[in-house]
Amino acid sequence: MTLEQKILQFIDQPAENGFEPLALEIYEFQRNNNAAYAKYCEYLETPQELESWKQIPGVPQQAFKRSELRSYPANLDTVEFRTSGTTGEGYGRHFFRSLRLYEAGVQRTWDHFRLPRHPFLLLMQHPDDAPFSSLSRMGGFLSDNIRESFFVAQSGQLEIERLRAVTEKFDVPITLFGTALAFLHLFESSQGMQLPSGSIAVETGGFKGSGREITKHDLYDRFAKYFDIETKSVWNEYGMTELSSQFYSYGVGRTHLAPPWVKFLVIDPNTNIEAALGEVGLLRIIDLTNLWSVAGIQTQDLAKAEPAGGFLLMGRDPAALPRGCSRAMDSLLRQS
Repeated sequence: MTLEQKILQFIDQPAENGFEPLALEIYEFQRNNNAAYAKYCEYLETPQELESWKQIPGVPQQAFKRSELRSYPANLDTVEFRTSGTTGEGYGRHFFRSLRLYEAGVQRTWDHFRLPRHPFLLLMQHPDDAPFSSLSRMGGFLSDNIRESFFVAQSGQLEIERLRAVTEKFDVPITLFGTALAFLHLFESSQGMQLPSGSIAVETGGFKGSGREITKHDLYDRFAKYFDIETKSVWNEYGMTELSSQFYSYGVGRTHLAPPWVKFLVIDPNTNIEAALGEVGLLRIIDLTNLWSVAGIQTQDLAKAEPAGGFLLMGRDPAALPRGCSRAMDSLLRQS
């Protein structure tokens, strides 16, 4: 059985004690097959053999902008996803040999959190119009790639009147899914829409590069007023181009939770080790479906682990990296 098949099997039937041995096997595979990652681990003096998944180094998100983090030969690329590139540093690139793990993770995570399989109306471009967008591909997987379900044109224009007309035709619950920025544009550009009873909205959060700032509480109040739904019917999908899996939460002030094939740590940036429970630190994610790049991602997001599980997002600190990670990344970039 290949490593990809083992991960697919775990996604299909997660065992409580199955995460760690699989994570350590993925670490060994990536250490041996990803030259850039191997250099990074060497600089951190990370042993070849680890005892715990918590020892797996997290590669800073920024490394995807400067290094090609593949765990397979480059000529086997099938898909490339790109970050938005709105920070002035160019865009990050996430390469895949196969999307089998990505698709399985998207579908199984949705079902893991018992999100409804309503008809999807997607405030994003169709994957054919945005081939480098991981979000569009995710929307395509969830909606069976039905073009009429996508309401952002190839030009980038949000098709508000078509959205309104289609929404009014439904007498069953629907799921509206899009970026927070797309929803905010909708709220500010047109009058409210009545959604069928039982409908939900899913937003991806983030206003990076837009110059906009709005609190989650205010944003969800706008959802409630515009669509005439309760704020607990609004979900947040927390993900990123550099990952293959997603976290979810709903309403305001609730924790983000992960499916069984993803775990996280909150890292004290001064010590580069796990922060005490309840203390704010930087979020590090270990994603088993990231087989083809690196499983460990060190984000720039501030978070606080909760005793009952999951984490609360506390904002973003673009200047912060754990000190060891920062030095190691500098070394990695000099050699790339």
